[in-house]
Amino acid sequence: MKYLASILITLLFFSCGGGQATDEPVETSGTENILELSDAQLASFTLSSTAVEEKKITQTLKLNGKIEVPPQNLISVSSALGGYVKSIKLLPGMFFKKGDRIAELEDNQFIQLQQDYLIVKNQLENAESEYLRQRELNQSKASSDKVYLQAKADYQTLQINQQALAQKLKLIHINPDQLNVRNIKQTVHLYAPFDGFVSQVFVNTGKYVSASEVLFELVNPSDLHLNLKVFEKDWNKIKIGQQLTAYANSDPSKTYLGQVILIGKNISTDRAVDIRVRLNEVGGTLIPGMYMNGAVVVPETTALALPEESVVDFEGGKYVFEIIDRNKFKMISVQCGDHGDGWVSIVNSEQLRNKKIALQGAYTLLMALKNKGEE
Repeated sequence: MKYLASILITLLFFSCGGGQATDEPVETSGTENILELSDAQLASFTLSSTAVEEKKITQTLKLNGKIEVPPQNLISVSSALGGYVKSIKLLPGMFFKKGDRIAELEDNQFIQLQQDYLIVKNQLENAESEYLRQRELNQSKASSDKVYLQAKADYQTLQINQQALAQKLKLIHINPDQLNVRNIKQTVHLYAPFDGFVSQVFVNTGKYVSASEVLFELVNPSDLHLNLKVFEKDWNKIKIGQQLTAYANSDPSKTYLGQVILIGKNISTDRAVDIRVRLNEVGGTLIPGMYMNGAVVVPETTALALPEESVVDFEGGKYVFEIIDRNKFKMISVQCGDHGDGWVSIVNSEQLRNKKIALQGAYTLLMALKNKGEE
């Protein structure tokens, strides 16, 4: 506030001419980017100078984006066979452990499948005995090849049927090796495939779900990614494997380390490129869709640069003030490149070589020049 007050007082002084005829500003040469000040006006603020010099600049890019789930970690859960939902154990946002029961289904086809398996299992035992008997008889020429081959085919067909039914039972989490006539059941359970949390629930108790219908959408948080946007002018500064620090808008004090694993190859309509970051440690505090900020340190570059304080913004452009002589200044347009550690590289630095550039007081000179243009 004190700085703002001093600027306003300075502008008032520039506008009023200091109140004395001898201290009125010298007339300009007529060009809009030239400013001439009287001695009294110069005495109203502090002015120091600098010059372009070669500096090693370490730039930190500030990025923003949000947490996303890679497709392989967003799991849609369905049942291998349709059935009625007898019970569900999940709610959106709920955490679960691998192996937890998350739903129970019931249907007559579960009973039928177990029945078919046990019947085929019994038939297979008889078919195996018959096959072995016919083989021995055929080897001793006591039975025809036709009878033997039929017994062999029957046996192999039942083997195929048993194996196929066993795999179907495993799909609905029934162990065929433990199934017998005393433990046939009409319900089956669905189990959590990993540790994670629930994104969405699509069913309710009593609803019939088909084999292709999704019951739950589950998130495996072990490999959440951070999707950040980098502007077109900076995307070539990002490299695969580059280290990055991120933090959530809700808690900037908590930082997360990560590395760039993917750089997009498309530029969006807002002239930005997506980069994907794998965070080293996520914990339970980050969830999909959460907005995040990222900071990545760009490799050090050497360039002709000026202190950032000497560069002022005016109507969308960047400018510096050349000190022509003690009372005369010229506003020069500059193109800025990388910035860091209080310095900014100047792309068109050749025009500033061997020139004194206003440092402290540059903003005051800009306000004075604007005030002159409004008179």
